[in-house]
Amino acid sequence: MEDAPTIFLHGDFEEGIYMQQPEGFVKKGKENLVCRLKKSFYGLKQAPKQWYQRFNSFMTNLGYCKTQDDHCVFVKKFDGGDFLILLLYVPDMLIVKQDRIKIRMLKKALSWSF
Repeated sequence: MEDAPTIFLHGDFEEGIYMQQPEGFVKKGKENLVCRLKKSFYGLKQAPKQWYQRFNSFMTNLGYCKTQDDHCVFVKKFDGGDFLILLLYVPDMLIVKQDRIKIRMLKKALSWSF
């Protein structure tokens, strides 16, 4: 089981999300300005959805498919009837496969992107 403690920091926003300036960063004469967020962070209600959309796109690009019964289960089939399963339960992931090389390849790809 792998733990991904900064998982929601990787979501990208499609729409504009704005917030008040953080305390200590407000400049005189610019008190009424707001900040536009480019990335997600913990506590935002949009964070889980934005992150899942990015993760789903990433896994799809690697050739994985979501199962019909659970959209947090990703499966990739290989030649000879071999397959790899990734179970996602934020912030944990469980990867099931007999071939450790393919597991390492997936983990490396995940670490590069996330």
